[in-house]
Amino acid sequence: MWLDRLSNQPTPSGSPPVGQNRSYSPAPRRSMHLAPGSIARPGYSPRSSSLSLVSRSNTSNTSLPGAARISNGSTLKQQITPPEFVEDPLAILGKILGLTSNVDDLVNDGAGSGAVLAKPLDLVKEIAFNGLSLENFADGTMDGEKEEFDEERRGSLNMQSVEEYDKEKDKLEDLHRSISACDDVLKSVEISLTSFQKDLEHVSAEIETLQNRSSALNTRLENRKVVEKLLGPAVEEISIAPTIVKVISEGPIDESWLKALIELEKRSKMIETKLKGSEKIKAITDVKPLLDNLTAKAVERIRDYLAAQIKSLRSPNINAQIIQQQTLLRYKELYGYLSRHHKQLAEDLGQAYINTMRWYYFNNFTRYRQALDKLLLYQVDRHDALGADQSTQRATKAPGTRPVQASHDANNIGRRMDILKNSNAAVISSYVAEEDKTTHHIETPFRNFNQALIDNVSTEYSFLTEFFSFSSFPQMSRRFTEIFDPTFNLGHSLVKDLVDTTYDCLGILLCVRLNQHYAFELQRRKVPVADGYINGTNMLLWPRFQVAMDLHCESIRLLATTVSSRSAASKLSFTGNTSDATKQSTAPHYLTQRFGQFLYGILSISYEAGDDEPVFNSLGRLRNEYEAFLVKASKGAGTDTKKRERFLANNYALVLTIIADTEGKLAQEQQQHFEELKNALEA
Repeated sequence: MWLDRLSNQPTPSGSPPVGQNRSYSPAPRRSMHLAPGSIARPGYSPRSSSLSLVSRSNTSNTSLPGAARISNGSTLKQQITPPEFVEDPLAILGKILGLTSNVDDLVNDGAGSGAVLAKPLDLVKEIAFNGLSLENFADGTMDGEKEEFDEERRGSLNMQSVEEYDKEKDKLEDLHRSISACDDVLKSVEISLTSFQKDLEHVSAEIETLQNRSSALNTRLENRKVVEKLLGPAVEEISIAPTIVKVISEGPIDESWLKALIELEKRSKMIETKLKGSEKIKAITDVKPLLDNLTAKAVERIRDYLAAQIKSLRSPNINAQIIQQQTLLRYKELYGYLSRHHKQLAEDLGQAYINTMRWYYFNNFTRYRQALDKLLLYQVDRHDALGADQSTQRATKAPGTRPVQASHDANNIGRRMDILKNSNAAVISSYVAEEDKTTHHIETPFRNFNQALIDNVSTEYSFLTEFFSFSSFPQMSRRFTEIFDPTFNLGHSLVKDLVDTTYDCLGILLCVRLNQHYAFELQRRKVPVADGYINGTNMLLWPRFQVAMDLHCESIRLLATTVSSRSAASKLSFTGNTSDATKQSTAPHYLTQRFGQFLYGILSISYEAGDDEPVFNSLGRLRNEYEAFLVKASKGAGTDTKKRERFLANNYALVLTIIADTEGKLAQEQQQHFEELKNALEA
């Protein structure tokens, strides 16, 4: 029977017989008549399968997994592995057909192990297909035997099929639902994959677009680098960074603002140079108005800043040097920039500074002088002349105060030389001067006022030369004179008040030496603009010194006129209480002691002086008057020549002893002179 042959066919999982490596054609096979003597082959078709009956049903395999859909005519060996929860379709088919045992054998022995089925014992050598394919042959009614078989088996099969279907109904329904669920899952997966594919297409398109844009940007970047390399230096020369514009317009005036201003001026010079050139560049023409606006803004801010600093100088108890050093000199380039871009405004601000500092110095030095005027000063008048009466009392004076008794000889230098040795010592402050109750000589207020003035003059001149560095020396001198002219007049007024009513030659000469020291100090500091003040002070001191020296000479001359009689001569000696000339003493006259101390003071102060100073001539006149007095005084000894000579020698020896410690050219000359006089008398 063909059904028996069908049950012996290999499963889809089985392998074709050995030797059949030829690919199968999908075309229907025709009936073949084997020639005699040919080898008979098994009567099965490679394309036939035990599942062929199932494939004829109306069910579709589209819902099956892709692994279960095997294309016809494939030469690949496929193996179907059903899911674990689904019963083997071949076993179900066998149960339906009533071939449970044979199907199980096929499943277990053939499909499960993948082994080749054994050759049947009874083979039909010749099968007449009558031009039909294997499927048609199996489906059709070829002979009565098949019809008879169908008739016999139909009833039993129908009964068995109904029973089997009833038994397997639930399983088939579960299988159907599972397959439907798989279809739904696969549809959702298909939709997801389709959407994912579309997204990938979009992403791919975007990536391609980005790649194109990246390529274009790289090309543009390379082009820009080439252009920047060519145009960069030219653009850099005429461009101004936004940070510079912001700093100059809005930033505080500090070091960074000054750097931005310097950079702005540098760009301005470059643009001005290019504008003066023959080639006209439109970019420069476009930048020029913006640059002018920025320059005007910088000028405006500099004006406000400098005006605020100048105004602060008028604040009470302000130290001008702090503002000068920490603000004005620190940003001195601001005024230089202003003078180059707005000369008139720079001159106005410079004049405002001059007016402010003139007021500042005059006001502060006026207050300082008022404090120095409160110092108690010794009054040295005509009564302190060398030939004056000893009974005269010397007093001290101070403006607005009562006189105070002098405590020492006005013609004795004492410790007054210390003021020259400590000429650079600190000056006393206004508060100390107002509270000081001690008595001083005229050189004390002179030294404190002029020392403070010279220090301020040096500081201000140094500031002017640095802050107004672009100005010429005549312009600098004019500014300096405008500032200090009232203060210099104040200083001259102080000197005049100190020396106009005094005959203190030592004090006046000390002031002269201090003034000379200040002149040398100004030269060392390279401040030539104060020479006028120094010379004016000298013009006030030297004439008064001459007047005081003339007073001393006149007092000695008047004293010598009293030596015309013996009684007068007796008054000139230390022991002169008798009219007997033989008993007159040859001891030095008291005038010699006073003259020696006065000469010692003059020589000590003038240890660096030369013979070209007025003091040389004045001292010579004073010495001549003194010698003339001694000659007249010696006549009081009568006709005894030796006694007269001894008297003169003793006086000269005392003077020589007093001035023996002095140094200098003038001192050596005086020492030599008195030594010669002494030796001439003792010979």
